[in-house]
Amino acid sequence: MRSEGVLDTTKDNHKELANDKKRDYSQYFQTTYAPPSLKDAKKRGKEQVQILKDFSIPENLKDIGVGKKFYIRTYGCQMNEHDTEVMAGILNEMGYETTDSTEDADIILLNTCAIRENAENKVFGELGHLKHTKANNPNLLLGVCGCMSQEESVVNRILSTYPQVDMIFGTHNIHRLPQIIENALFSKEMVVEVWSKEGDIVENLPRKRKGNVKGWVNIMYGCDKFCTYCIVPYTRGKERSRHPQDIIEEVRQLAREGYKEVTLLGQNVNAYGKDFEDLDYGLGDLMDEIRKIDIPRLRFTTSHPRDFDDRLIEVLAKGGNIVDHIHLPVQHGNSDILKLMARKYTREHYLELVGKIKAAVPNAALTTDIIVGFPNETEEQFEETLSLVKEVEYDAAYTFIYSPREGTPAAKMVDNVPMEVKRERLQRLNAVLNDISLEKNKAYVGKVVEVLVEGESKKNPNVLTGHTGSNKVVNFKAPKHLIGEIVKVRVTDAKTWNLGGEWVEEKSEVVS
Repeated sequence: MRSEGVLDTTKDNHKELANDKKRDYSQYFQTTYAPPSLKDAKKRGKEQVQILKDFSIPENLKDIGVGKKFYIRTYGCQMNEHDTEVMAGILNEMGYETTDSTEDADIILLNTCAIRENAENKVFGELGHLKHTKANNPNLLLGVCGCMSQEESVVNRILSTYPQVDMIFGTHNIHRLPQIIENALFSKEMVVEVWSKEGDIVENLPRKRKGNVKGWVNIMYGCDKFCTYCIVPYTRGKERSRHPQDIIEEVRQLAREGYKEVTLLGQNVNAYGKDFEDLDYGLGDLMDEIRKIDIPRLRFTTSHPRDFDDRLIEVLAKGGNIVDHIHLPVQHGNSDILKLMARKYTREHYLELVGKIKAAVPNAALTTDIIVGFPNETEEQFEETLSLVKEVEYDAAYTFIYSPREGTPAAKMVDNVPMEVKRERLQRLNAVLNDISLEKNKAYVGKVVEVLVEGESKKNPNVLTGHTGSNKVVNFKAPKHLIGEIVKVRVTDAKTWNLGGEWVEEKSEVVS
């Protein structure tokens, strides 16, 4: 396993650095860290990614956590949730037990997200709150990991402002967590270990999954798309796919354990297999094999329109345990803005793809991501987003106001759409989306749907909640022993973002 270096510094030296606000901290860890660089990132493919299957906890660290507890707070996407499951699995094998409270934790890890400035601000706020926790428990190990750790400016800020942090590590060396903890524990020194290049694919990592109903299976890592607004290609590295047999065996194991739903996960999931040099095998081929495994529901996320090919559509049309929900981020409805975003498709191409999907999967529920207020967006261009939304008729959407991310090409563009205009456009967009969603949900009233019961409603413990195959949230009253089961529910009420219903036991015609 290659490494670009590890930096350990004493607390005294760290405090000295923290007092010097003008110092260039990048020099402090230059052997460890390289800042995000579009030029360097586009040199990808020259280094061979290795697949390692020999992960194990060192013997001297297997019981180091006995009698101790850990707490992981996760921010951001499903990929971060997946990484948290891996870190929890590693810590369990080291003897640590999980806790829901920071107050009695011996290790606290903040698994961070870098996609939006607001997410980063939440982490810095949490680090401020944890300063008192650390003061009350000097033996506590506090770590920052995830995507924020891959940003030079973030590491600089932690070094200069948050001396209570003991460990900083990135997205490519999670498997090194035992050694990082060992360094932090026994040397009592700050440990910074961030690899600026992609890591290898490490199989056989332990995982502590949440529950036994829905399982996430990572099929690939990284992203090569370089959308101009997105930091992910720098924090997650180049696209690298796991071998099919390793994925299939993981899904089979989940089936043996009784999981009801599996989601195939990737930063750009339908680019799966494009990096194989000796194998012509894509996401469609993988799903065609996995759908034969005895798992009631099979999903995938998140896809990119550029890589959504006819083979995948052909497999989706086979139905069965493949759900009829597809998340297909469009980001904008105007081709010129899409070009500025480097999305590498046009409005026309996207609508053509949607037409193919709807023809092959007539009941497909489409959801999307949309950004408003991108640099140079005119009112006419925004109107094209509204018209595209009305034409596609999305079941739901995640909508965002554009904000520049340091290190991305878009951050060098003039952010020339006033914030009040951005907010007004977002409000108009959401109003259109809400109207469409409500009308689509009303069509379910009186029908019987199959719901995977995931737990109690957060608003009312006497109400159960779950999702249909088309990803509709359904709330209903029923015995709690049904949690984890797929049950039939007659829809009695439709709201903008969820359905209400009543549990039915008799055989009924079911829609997804």
